[in-house]
Amino acid sequence: MNHASARLITGYARGDDLPGDQVWALEAHLETCGLCREALANASEVSSLVESVWAGLEPSLTYHAPPARRFARWLGTWATPVMLPWLVMIGLITVVAVAFDHFVGTPTDGVTAVQLFAPVLPVLGVAASWARGIDPAYELVAATPRAGLYLIFRRTTAVLAVLLPVLLLAGWLTGTGFALWLLPSLAFTSGTLALGGLIGVSRAAYTLVALWGAVLVLPTVAQQGHTFALSSAALPIWAGIFALTSVIVALHKGAFTRLGAHH
Repeated sequence: MNHASARLITGYARGDDLPGDQVWALEAHLETCGLCREALANASEVSSLVESVWAGLEPSLTYHAPPARRFARWLGTWATPVMLPWLVMIGLITVVAVAFDHFVGTPTDGVTAVQLFAPVLPVLGVAASWARGIDPAYELVAATPRAGLYLIFRRTTAVLAVLLPVLLLAGWLTGTGFALWLLPSLAFTSGTLALGGLIGVSRAAYTLVALWGAVLVLPTVAQQGHTFALSSAALPIWAGIFALTSVIVALHKGAFTRLGAHH
């Protein structure tokens, strides 16, 4: 087999103005001749070109994100931006409850508005973190390997980390006992996740909120009486519900890998 001359390969690599027929013949020959391709690759002009291109690309390839962006990416593993409006709304509900207790008075004998609403407020935040119609990245998140109980636990923890201090301050301002709202809140949160493995987290949250309002809040306000479920005597029951539903969540963690658990 005839090979291209070193002069022709050097001129081609250098970008000289070669006759068109020679360029066409050389390129056709290079497609089938490994020796000539190797000679072209070893040409000093090609090496210089590769080095100059690499020198231009290397700074961008070694780019390091600033600390603020790294923090934003880390925060994104715990929460989603669509949760922010809901958390703000829940915070405003808490402020309204505190204002109601201070300026209007407790809605029932010994039961504050904060105590009535605190158990289900974190549930609303959990529902927002898994609402298919709210989160535009739902399909992408649901398809990730960690979209099961692991991610649900992280987002639920993020909701509680934001709301529990707010509720703690609200309870202190209204004189509501710490355990009187904390244990029901934890029980409702874990109950939402336990029921969510069957019917979806969002549906479970809305169901429990509706039950709380219909079975406890409305009758308590209407009768102006002291409800057992909101008293200190019911705290062991709330603790038991929290423990039981937590065990159910742990035993059925595989249910959260189904897309239906995110509805």
